[in-house]
Amino acid sequence: MPLKRTIERARKDKRQGKSVSSQAGEFVREEIDNIRHGEHGARSTKQAIAIGLSEARRAGVKLRPPKRGTVTDRTRKSAEYAYEVGQGKRKPKRRPGASRAALRALKREPQSTASHQALSRQARSAASQRTAAQRSAAAKKAARTRARRKR
Repeated sequence: MPLKRTIERARKDKRQGKSVSSQAGEFVREEIDNIRHGEHGARSTKQAIAIGLSEARRAGVKLRPPKRGTVTDRTRKSAEYAYEVGQGKRKPKRRPGASRAALRALKREPQSTASHQALSRQARSAASQRTAAQRSAAAKKAARTRARRKR
């Protein structure tokens, strides 16, 4: 369950016209904090990010599920369900046993996956999978945004 202030931050981002990934980033930040404070762990940094994105979808952020072929069918289906719950198209089935089991499993996982080093390693590997053209386009877009906000 995300904190009230996390939801508020995401809503503020939406009001400011920020992208859905920026809105979802608030939930990812909260998840990283939860792991760092020892609430539970994660198998990998990718898993920590995925949990945050799922929370964002369930909280109503319009973050579309990934396209077919980019991730496994199981992951895509899970993201679809979370998205539908957040958009009010599906009522989540409460399964306290499954929820408890998942939390117990996460509690056994390491907290080092949310360290600064692990996060920077993840960011670097994610960036290396993009082409030079994609990185260049992102940089140009960022420069345009900065210029626009300066005025």
